[in-house]
Amino acid sequence: MSERGANEVVAKIEEDSALSRRAFVGGAAAAAVATTLLTSSTDAEAAQGEKSLAAVLPAGFTPMSAPGKIVKVTKKDCLQTNQLYPKDDDAKAMLTRAMTEFTGKADLVEAIKLFIHPQDIVCVKVNGIAEKNMGTNKELVLPFIEAMIQSGVPAESITVLEQYGSFLAGTRINAQNVPKGVKVVVHGNGDTTMPDRVIPNTGPSRKEDLKTKFCRTLTDSTAVVNFSLIKDHAICGYTGLLKNMTHGTQTSPHIFHSHHASPQIAQLYAQDIIKSRVRLNITDGFKIMAHGGPLWKSPKHVRPHESIYVSTDAVAMDTIGAELVDQARADFKLKSLADEGRAPAYIKVAAEMGLGIADKSQIQLKEITI
Repeated sequence: MSERGANEVVAKIEEDSALSRRAFVGGAAAAAVATTLLTSSTDAEAAQGEKSLAAVLPAGFTPMSAPGKIVKVTKKDCLQTNQLYPKDDDAKAMLTRAMTEFTGKADLVEAIKLFIHPQDIVCVKVNGIAEKNMGTNKELVLPFIEAMIQSGVPAESITVLEQYGSFLAGTRINAQNVPKGVKVVVHGNGDTTMPDRVIPNTGPSRKEDLKTKFCRTLTDSTAVVNFSLIKDHAICGYTGLLKNMTHGTQTSPHIFHSHHASPQIAQLYAQDIIKSRVRLNITDGFKIMAHGGPLWKSPKHVRPHESIYVSTDAVAMDTIGAELVDQARADFKLKSLADEGRAPAYIKVAAEMGLGIADKSQIQLKEITI
């Protein structure tokens, strides 16, 4: 597929970030206004007669869910000499420890069985919009896919998904390095089979109901493993697990950015298409981008973090991730996201919609160093 679309996405992000700075709406105020306008996805579907597109679990299978629980694993000197990518053995060791600690299982294969069933059709959502300098690393993703196949999931039932070819290239995952049978696809803001879906209260005034479609790889799947990063975002403040799914799997991401994408990200994630499929979240925290995101605009504000995180709660992990970005910003002598007028208010809105936990006092973060 042509990369014209990818170039247009990048240009739109830069244009919208400039508009966002000129039309500042305070993060707390935005959250308060957004909350009063929320409509649950279930209510919206019923009111508009929309057919549910929720995934159906394999018979007799209930995946593990642990709201508010996060396991962090850190390993010093786990980055390659180039300081861009993790070492293969270290990434796999960190993934294994995080997954076994999170689940209580003895090894990575057994841990994966708590989330993914052999009958599942699996979408592995990666993120490479910052391209090769900061994409979800193949050294982390490929061992997971290999272990998933060992757990009994046919390779032909697994698809790695990204938006555009240049974004996918940023992860360095391709058809040649995945296990035989695994598909690697880009959707290019198209490739859909579903009808338009109305997303309530997502227009410029927060009263309009915008429409979009989610790509076929997502809607055909029954389970999603969501691999994200820890990054600043010029429009919505932070981009992690929630936004990787909401803006990385549909046809019209550019129309859901007004008011710092709040409540748009929360409303999109609340759709049955997403919330019924995401089984596991893995955050690639080998580096933190404190400024210049989501693109590779300010390399001097990217620093090593040498960690990965595992959770079933995207809201809780995004709460921690946004805090890490602000901590890094402080270390770089930058204003906080709130002081810059782009606090990620959507995270709190998502919690208020019941999509996860944003209250730090209720988040259980276990930190392990290996």
